[in-house]
Amino acid sequence: MNDNFELVSLNRAAEMTSLSRSMINRYRFEGRFPQAVPLGEKRVAFVAAEVRAWIADRIAARAA
Repeated sequence: MNDNFELVSLNRAAEMTSLSRSMINRYRFEGRFPQAVPLGEKRVAFVAAEVRAWIADRIAARAA
């Protein structure tokens, strides 16, 4: 599967990042987390590669 098209739910993004759903939503609205992909009226997902890149950026920032 092309990683650029893999979507993960908010719950899965929370598991991947060890953040709570509410913290992810706060970061989203502050522009500090990858944008969500709207799937329906009340359903969003995230591009898995973007979430992984966000995690990698956090890891890289600790060395700076």
